[in-house]
Amino acid sequence: MVEHHQLKKLEIDIYYTAEMDEFWSFVRNKSNQRWTWYAIDKVSGIILAWHNGGRTDADFRQLLKYLKKIPIDSYYSDDWGAYTRNLSENNHYIGKEKTWKIERKNLNFRIHLKRLNRKTICYSKSEVVHDNVIGMYIERYYFKTGLFRNAA
Repeated sequence: MVEHHQLKKLEIDIYYTAEMDEFWSFVRNKSNQRWTWYAIDKVSGIILAWHNGGRTDADFRQLLKYLKKIPIDSYYSDDWGAYTRNLSENNHYIGKEKTWKIERKNLNFRIHLKRLNRKTICYSKSEVVHDNVIGMYIERYYFKTGLFRNAA
């Protein structure tokens, strides 16, 4: 007689690996800098969370707060101090060779949103509008798929 074994319990832990970076823009004039911090899933490219603010540890910690409920196993970033001061060295890897996907997204942001281009006559006059434009762009093109898709 053949004995049949059924799976009674299956436990699976899913963890993300995240690339993290920040890019610079400005509101009204170049002395009023605005930084967009964000994290993407290393495999799919989906933006996991983002935060607009300054280039401070407090702003980076706000991004970490948004990521708190996402099980991230490893973080990849450049050598900016906020990352090394706020991430555990056990699961934080530093180096440009591991962040090429997010660096490419930075370029896409600058190409698709004229107000993020460094030399332009198009700029935001309001931080609220500036942050909302970036947020709407992320929601529309990257948040659910990770890929830029023209919605035309």
